[in-house]
Amino acid sequence: MCLAIPGKLVEIFDENGLKMGTVDVNGSKTRACLEYVPEIQVGQYTIIHAGFALKIIDEEEAAESLKLWQELIESGAFQPDEELPSPDSL
Repeated sequence: MCLAIPGKLVEIFDENGLKMGTVDVNGSKTRACLEYVPEIQVGQYTIIHAGFALKIIDEEEAAESLKLWQELIESGAFQPDEELPSPDSL
């Protein structure tokens, strides 16, 4: 299962020749490679997965996605601090 989470780009920097950024995901900051979205600017939203920004999205789409994540957590579908099962265990 692949999970991609929306976040807001708050910083852009170069690391070993790669375009990198700091992304705020619901108050938690994480680093992401921006090479797949070279046109992204600070303040824009992106979908990140496995340390890579995959797509630029607008603020409305990001808010809707975060709302759905919150609904999943509240429904008990999974616990945010619980480890998801690996594909091999399914």
